[in-house]
Amino acid sequence: MGWTRFGVLISGSGTNLQSIIDACAGGLVPGEVAVVISNREDAYGLQRAKFSGIPGIFLDPMAYDGPGAYDHAIRETLELEDVEYVVMAGYMKLLGAEVLDAFPMRVVNIHPALLPSFAGASGIRDAFEYGVKVTGVTVHFASAVFDEGPIIAQEAVEIEADDTLESLEARIHDVEHRLYPAALAALAEGRVVVEGRLVRVAPR
Repeated sequence: MGWTRFGVLISGSGTNLQSIIDACAGGLVPGEVAVVISNREDAYGLQRAKFSGIPGIFLDPMAYDGPGAYDHAIRETLELEDVEYVVMAGYMKLLGAEVLDAFPMRVVNIHPALLPSFAGASGIRDAFEYGVKVTGVTVHFASAVFDEGPIIAQEAVEIEADDTLESLEARIHDVEHRLYPAALAALAEGRVVVEGRLVRVAPR
């Protein structure tokens, strides 16, 4: 078991980022967050990185000549920091081939629903309003299509009769903050085997 360097991509407050930072610091994940990259200058996750002594970098999409050039800048930044895995933690842009090809099956995303159900940016609300009785959280390898790619881990969350959207969101986020670090630990420890779309995760 080695030491893994993660590069985390964010767009917002960075609560999943914080759970990963804490899990690394607490020894749950044998590795460290080497760099945090945001496409938004006001993302609070950049402050979280600063508080933890982690390089936090704002890359402005408007400063580049199209998505390809922007992804090239992301790839270069990740490679400069010797990153092994790229972790999307509330990153609200689609990554292109420039990054995906540079880190094959090493770009990970989290989604607040049980994929393939309720893909998209409003997965929690969509599940709640549809009236399903069970939703959940999915950690998966990213692909060139939003919320697709082989699934690493899932955990179900029951929607209770007295749930509000806010109470459901809180319980979903609690699961995210536990499931994502656990999945990253499995990757860092070499316990994840990918066979096409089938992903096997060995126990510790």
